[in-house]
Amino acid sequence: MSSDPWGRVDEQGTVYVRTAEGERVVGSWQAGSPEEALAYFERKYQGLSAEIGLLEHRVRKTDLAAKDAQTTLDHLREQVAEAHAVGDLAALGQRLETLAGEIETRQGERRAAKAKAQEETRAAKEKLVTEAEQLAESTQWREAGDRLRALVDSWKALPRLDRKSDDELWHRFSHARSVFSKHRKAHFATLDAERDQAKAVKERLVAEAEALSNSTDWGDTAAAYRDLMARWKAAGRAQRDAEEELWARFRGAQDVFFQARSATFSERDAEQGENQKLKEALLVEAEAILPITDLKAAKAALREVSERWEAIGHVPRDAKPRLDARLNTVERAVREAEDAEWQRSNPEAKARATGMTTLLQAAVDKLQADLDKARAAGNASKVTKLENELAGRQALLDQAQKSLEEFSG
Repeated sequence: MSSDPWGRVDEQGTVYVRTAEGERVVGSWQAGSPEEALAYFERKYQGLSAEIGLLEHRVRKTDLAAKDAQTTLDHLREQVAEAHAVGDLAALGQRLETLAGEIETRQGERRAAKAKAQEETRAAKEKLVTEAEQLAESTQWREAGDRLRALVDSWKALPRLDRKSDDELWHRFSHARSVFSKHRKAHFATLDAERDQAKAVKERLVAEAEALSNSTDWGDTAAAYRDLMARWKAAGRAQRDAEEELWARFRGAQDVFFQARSATFSERDAEQGENQKLKEALLVEAEAILPITDLKAAKAALREVSERWEAIGHVPRDAKPRLDARLNTVERAVREAEDAEWQRSNPEAKARATGMTTLLQAAVDKLQADLDKARAAGNASKVTKLENELAGRQALLDQAQKSLEEFSG
């Protein structure tokens, strides 16, 4: 018989393992010595110990799932309880119980971590839903649309919650997106209608612009184009392609008209520039009339200048006032000389002047005679009165005689 601290082999070759509850048969050995029998069953014990060691390593050093660890633990418990091995089976059992506690602790930690992760996921999804619901009323169509698509990507990247919670939050999230999409579609439908209306208005404006493009009524047509441009701006925008095509036609019609007007004005400006030079030369001739010494010759010269002036035609607008002012100066001088000549040769005026002078001369002569008598009589007060009257009448007489002399000039 052979034995060691954890087992023995009896004379019949039966192998026993010692436990706290007593000895238990683990097998029999007939092929060799008792030592070899014990060594064989000890190796089985070491195999169990190695399997437990492997589980210890996986539980403590890897991310082995608690469920898988528990399954392996339960299997090893059965093997240890029924082990056909010799060794400290109680120690193996204790190691398994220690592992059981560690697995339970890990399960608790994982449940807590899972619960925390679920709460974090719930909070993250609720935040996404809240933002989506705010964006649902936005009219910043591009920015809000881009942001909602980004929120969908963020939602997909998050883990699922329990089915009820996840479905409820997704329903709110999806509803917010639908509301935004409905509002956006309505907006763009209205916008399309407005653009169709703008297109119709602008097509009519283009037709009007093209009808005016060959007009030579420069002033009225230019005003008409200004009115068309104001109506174009007020019409709003059509769809991009239509807007660009209509605008090209509208501008093209304007360009035809304004280029033709510009060419005409350039030709007219050149002609009027030459007219200005001719009129400036005429002004030199007209101004040579002054000062007037021979009214008849001056009138004849001015008449010839005026006829040639009118025949020349228009000058540039900015030069016209200055040129006209110089000619008017000559014309005014001739008119004033003519008026003065008329006054000198007017028989009725000369007769009136002669009559007035005669009457005043008679009045002066009478006052002088009365004054001489008053002086001779020594009537001082009458002398003073007559002297004042005589002075006033003499002044009037002098003025009348001067006017009469002008008719004799």
